[in-house]
Amino acid sequence: MSNNSKKKAQAAAAALQGKRDKQRRTLIQIGVAVVLIALIAVIGFSIASKKSDDSTATPAATPSAVTSDGAIRIGDPNAAVVVTVVEDFQCPACKQFEAISGDTLSGLVADNTVAVDYKPIAILDRMSSTNYSTRAANASMCVADADIADWPAWHTAMFEQQPAEGGSGLTDDELVAIAASAGADSAEVAGCITDGTYTDYVTSQTQTVLQGGVTGTPTVSVNGTVVQNPTPDGLRAAISAAQ
Repeated sequence: MSNNSKKKAQAAAAALQGKRDKQRRTLIQIGVAVVLIALIAVIGFSIASKKSDDSTATPAATPSAVTSDGAIRIGDPNAAVVVTVVEDFQCPACKQFEAISGDTLSGLVADNTVAVDYKPIAILDRMSSTNYSTRAANASMCVADADIADWPAWHTAMFEQQPAEGGSGLTDDELVAIAASAGADSAEVAGCITDGTYTDYVTSQTQTVLQGGVTGTPTVSVNGTVVQNPTPDGLRAAISAAQ
């Protein structure tokens, strides 16, 4: 074979080998891409599964004593006129409202003029170092569940003993003691208070109330109409208008 023929044969062989190498590299790249796509699919499925698991979390425990919209009703369940009081047990203005108008509401409930729906929420946790607003609202549900008849006296005592803003708030033991002083079975409410049984419910109810348009506490309404001047005279006027 001549030198020219050898060179041509070598060149052809080299070209063929180059073509085979290129095909091999292409197949490797395709294989790597398939593996990456599979990994991405697995990761995506894992994330989707986690989100699905999160969406099926156990719902919050619901107190048995509350109404369908989360209120603790004091008075006739079928009352034609309902006063709704949205409050936070850490709220100084709520304490003032209770001091000024609490007896008026109690009297109106006693003579069957109205029922009162109390809606404890927790918007002032930042004003204590122990999330007192949430813990106190949880305690309100615990006492109501134990015996709704003890709740009004407990409610009054809670505001009388309201802790100063910026402190640690009342301890769980103090909350249990207030419940006992109001007549509640301390053994029955103690576990509920210390375990924070209705903490998640309080959080959910707070969000629901705020989404409903409440912007502060206390917010007092009569049959759904906010009372701008919730003094005894202002309440009586709003109640008369609603009858």
